[in-house]
Amino acid sequence: MIALRSEMEIRSIRDACRVAAEVLDKVCAKVAPGVTTYDLDQAAKRYMAELGAESACFNYKVGSRRFPAYTCLSVNEEVVHGIGSMRRVLRPGDIISVDIAVRYKGWIGDTARTVALGPITPEVQKLLDTTREALNAGIAQARLGHRIGDIAHAIQSLVEGRGMSVVREFVGHGVGRTMHEPPQVPNFGKPNTLEKLRPGMCIAIEPMVNLGSPDIEYGDDHWTAITRDRRPSAHFEHTVHITAAGPEILTLPPAPTAKPASNDASPTQPQG
Repeated sequence: MIALRSEMEIRSIRDACRVAAEVLDKVCAKVAPGVTTYDLDQAAKRYMAELGAESACFNYKVGSRRFPAYTCLSVNEEVVHGIGSMRRVLRPGDIISVDIAVRYKGWIGDTARTVALGPITPEVQKLLDTTREALNAGIAQARLGHRIGDIAHAIQSLVEGRGMSVVREFVGHGVGRTMHEPPQVPNFGKPNTLEKLRPGMCIAIEPMVNLGSPDIEYGDDHWTAITRDRRPSAHFEHTVHITAAGPEILTLPPAPTAKPASNDASPTQPQG
């Protein structure tokens, strides 16, 4: 069953998503050469605790295995579900997907962003731009009267039109009391197919885009998904509420704090 949330429930999910977005911003601000992915994972754990939240992915169970980290941190050819490690030191030219899922007062907030460390090649920059734009294209289709397939098709069309590929093994999902709820939201598909979008639905839309082949395999930890051809992958994600007025993005970054105007500003100088 796909849950259609009441306004009271939506307020709770908004709060959880606000926390997730704040944690994501704080962790991304710490991404720098010389930092380990373990450092980032532990920083996220602290930020969550400071905000009264906990990780929704720590101890997440699949079969007999439990996920051992507080975030998913995936570098370069890693697609998703990378585990923070003191051995993984970030270097100039790397890209890293920072995936944050929190549980706050019983509700889930889920969001992700891929960050570049310093100069990257034009090809990798195009990968990041394409993945971000694919997310926006998917969100634009998250409207009443549309279906999940319209979101999927918009993402796939944009990505493949740029000569890249979408990962098939992982999909977006419903968000609510648990991290993965119905419906599944794939990043490939045909328009006017799958579930109809209705008011009160909350879904995570999350394109995972590979610069090369869509094929993946798993690392030695049995969690980290890696591109089979070892070319880079990017991942962006927002949690979205379906409303009569259009898609409401619940995990937008916190608004920047306004800086006080300088005392020596010229009267004719434009003020931002």
